[in-house]
Amino acid sequence: MTEQNQEKISEEKRIKRVQNEIDKIIEKLKVNVSEVKNRVIELRKNFWEDVTVNLDEPDDVIETQASIKQQAELLSERERSHGQWSERLKTLDKLKNNPYFGRIDFLEDGEEETDRIYIGISSLMDANEENFLIYDWRAPISSMYYDYPPGRAEYETMDDKITGEIKLKRQFIIRNGKLEGMFNTGITIGDHLLQSVLGQNASETMESIVATIQKEQNQIIRNEDNKILVVQGVAGSGKTSAALQRVAYLLYRHRQSLTSENILLFSPNPLFNSYVANVLPELGEANMKQTTFQEYIEKRLRESLQIETPFEQMEHYLTTRFDGQYDEKMTAIHFKSSLTFKQLMDDFINYLSGEGIQFRNITFKGRILITKEEIYEYFYSLDSNVTIANRMDGVRDWILERLSAVEKTERQKDWVLSEIELLDKEEYVKAFQELDQQKGFNDESFDDFEREEQKLRKWVVQRRLNPLRRKIKRLQFVNVRLTYMRFYQEWSHQQPYLEQLPREWGSISGQSIENLSRKFLSWEEVTPYLYVHDHLLGSMTNRGIRHVFIDEAQDYSPFQFAYLKDKFPNSQMTVLGDVNQAIYAHALLGETVIDAPHEEKMEKITLTKSYRSTKPIVEFTKHIVDGGDMIEPFNRDGKKPLLKKVKSENELSSVIPKTVHELQAKGYETIAIICHSMQESKQAYLDLKAYLPVTLIDEKTTTFEKGLIIVPTYLAKGIEFDAVVVYNASQDVYQDELERNLFYTACTRAMHELVLMSAGEPSNFIQDVQENKYNVVNE
Repeated sequence: MTEQNQEKISEEKRIKRVQNEIDKIIEKLKVNVSEVKNRVIELRKNFWEDVTVNLDEPDDVIETQASIKQQAELLSERERSHGQWSERLKTLDKLKNNPYFGRIDFLEDGEEETDRIYIGISSLMDANEENFLIYDWRAPISSMYYDYPPGRAEYETMDDKITGEIKLKRQFIIRNGKLEGMFNTGITIGDHLLQSVLGQNASETMESIVATIQKEQNQIIRNEDNKILVVQGVAGSGKTSAALQRVAYLLYRHRQSLTSENILLFSPNPLFNSYVANVLPELGEANMKQTTFQEYIEKRLRESLQIETPFEQMEHYLTTRFDGQYDEKMTAIHFKSSLTFKQLMDDFINYLSGEGIQFRNITFKGRILITKEEIYEYFYSLDSNVTIANRMDGVRDWILERLSAVEKTERQKDWVLSEIELLDKEEYVKAFQELDQQKGFNDESFDDFEREEQKLRKWVVQRRLNPLRRKIKRLQFVNVRLTYMRFYQEWSHQQPYLEQLPREWGSISGQSIENLSRKFLSWEEVTPYLYVHDHLLGSMTNRGIRHVFIDEAQDYSPFQFAYLKDKFPNSQMTVLGDVNQAIYAHALLGETVIDAPHEEKMEKITLTKSYRSTKPIVEFTKHIVDGGDMIEPFNRDGKKPLLKKVKSENELSSVIPKTVHELQAKGYETIAIICHSMQESKQAYLDLKAYLPVTLIDEKTTTFEKGLIIVPTYLAKGIEFDAVVVYNASQDVYQDELERNLFYTACTRAMHELVLMSAGEPSNFIQDVQENKYNVVNE
């Protein structure tokens, strides 16, 4: 028997031993879980029987409160234990099927015995809790598996740096508890394992393959030294996967002080949230908070305004490029997204500190109680050294005080008695109950008609004034929209600001005023508007969030990113993106967040190796974008991209179904027909739905499932498919340089096969690629 066979038999025996230990632990845990569950049920059932309730004396009340608190804490502790043990059982079930994926034999300096360290998704000790059978991939000692080849190595603990020598580095492919393969490897994760993982069909959710983490991805996962970590990663380089595994690492590393509630992910669209939803639970962690920038700002705005979405903005400039106002619109998008515009907003806010804020009259029953002029005068009588938002709080209190005086006067008016007389029995009972709770009535008061009437008058006036009070507490007496309009109407046209403005400013400001007049905010206007809004009304910074992750960060404007830094001052930020996939107008015309300098302590990590697509697909797509020669394909073979030429768009509806059927026959489960815009996607759907079981994806789609879909490029970002059909890659559709990144993004979604349809002359972006990088068929 060869030494290799002996090693394999030895490893198979160890897997069996580990599985037996897992079975013992599972049985033990199941007993504990059952006992705790029964105890929780019993505690809930007998909660009040076990509480001492006595309200006769103040000391008795205190004793009662303490008894309730003690019983509640006991119940909470039992429920928490039940939840933790239940989660542990789920993890153990996963470990039984795939206990570990790696092993290193490490001889620590000064020691005589080599430690065998097996690495998996979670730590595991034997049933007696004496020895580690598996080390969690996030443990400090496990970092050597990702960072070093056999030879000298080191890792850092909480207190010290441990040095030594890796004698062996081995990888395993274990499925359903069976050892399917093992091999010794060097510095990077071996090709055998990556080939196995990457050769599989795409899933409807992102997988967490911690076994395949590369050294440069491990640097992202374990980086803790910088306020801002910027990751520039080419398409398919695993930056999103590394970021999610970074979340899992942080939760493990700081498990005593950090929870998933302290972490927030900004994702590109709701569909993406569904796509990545399983990654953290698969690693045994609760999902972090997830949102999109659009959802975040819509929750922040307190006014009723119609907001253009980022997808509507993109759709507008993708489908109106021959419009006479196209260039002006692009200039407005670029300028309003810049830090120059943010500085103008800061200067404008400084101006508003001394004058110019617009207010609303306080009205009640059609009468003006406090005029906007009175509010203006009172606001600007307050100390100008105090922030605008804090002065607004003072104005609010002043108005509420004035309203209390009005309330007393209103109680004696005839309209109040008329409303009392119109109260039905149900309202009368409600009034009595509310006043009784306020101690406004007692048993004797309803024997006194006058006192009854006074109490009811008070109740009626309070009820009518409460909606007004709520508006005042929400600072709705400030007219943010008209205040913001002054920037365009007057302030920005003064010196010295004129020289900072684009030459089309007169037309741009006119369009902005028109939009604001009809209560509409273009997407590029939303962040500046919200920035002024927050300075006027106040905005609580979110100090509970300690880590912010921004995916597809190249799509964020400098103004948007500055706004987020302002909102999360205590947070470390992980910023992930690819400048070659910048498809929004502000990023295409200027610097992206990815390549911008930052004042805070930061580190930039660049990922140049692409793992998603086959080598032929990467060799094709890398020639589409500037700097593509830096992109390194992983050595996974496949077919060259195929360009199918048809004479007209009408032929697409007959050729594409045939193409899709050919791809499905190869066993591909996720196939995307990717379109230039939503307008083109809708037309494609109408043309193809009679021939194919296709689903149209739009910006409201929240779940990603296997099958055949039609999707605009900007909604496919971050997602991968077994095969991609670019609906129409002709020069008529992809001709503007601003669309080069859009085309690149569409092509790089493909894992195994890429088909490019072209109705007429192919795009210049294809013609830029060497002809030997793709095949051509005339249909």
